[in-house]
Amino acid sequence: MSDGISDGAEDVVGVLTERIESHFGMVMAELRAAVGEDPTANTDATEVVKWHGLLVQAQSALDRAENDLLTTLEGQPSEVDDPTLGLAHRVNEAVTTRDGRAMVVQWLLDPDAPGKKGLPADRLARLRSRTGPAVQTSPPRRPAEAPAPAPASAWPAGRLAR
Repeated sequence: MSDGISDGAEDVVGVLTERIESHFGMVMAELRAAVGEDPTANTDATEVVKWHGLLVQAQSALDRAENDLLTTLEGQPSEVDDPTLGLAHRVNEAVTTRDGRAMVVQWLLDPDAPGKKGLPADRLARLRSRTGPAVQTSPPRRPAEAPAPAPASAWPAGRLAR
């Protein structure tokens, strides 16, 4: 991955956690507590905390998938069977999910990221400022008393049933 995060031995979650803490000037536990108290106070912090939580979940899923694969490979003969290949695919999917969420966190922390300046940013700001639905929602008005439906066997005069 770019922006100082490698796919190798570095801990992606740890690196991004440090960047978040540096960006907001508080440790994650304090930031999570502040967002929990008033999620509307700082929408940027709220979004970062949300996506950081999703990133942590994705990393946990990746760790479990890697452990399952390693356990299976340790007892495996030289040939890889279909269930083991399925575990390898699960690891790949978990890496993709984790990396995608890491990219979202990176984007949220970068004030110069594409889409954060100019017309796209203005549109995003207008969307964020809405507090309710874009269209007024209210239950449909119902007439006081609906007319009774005509019996199903009543045919209009002059028409034959087919």
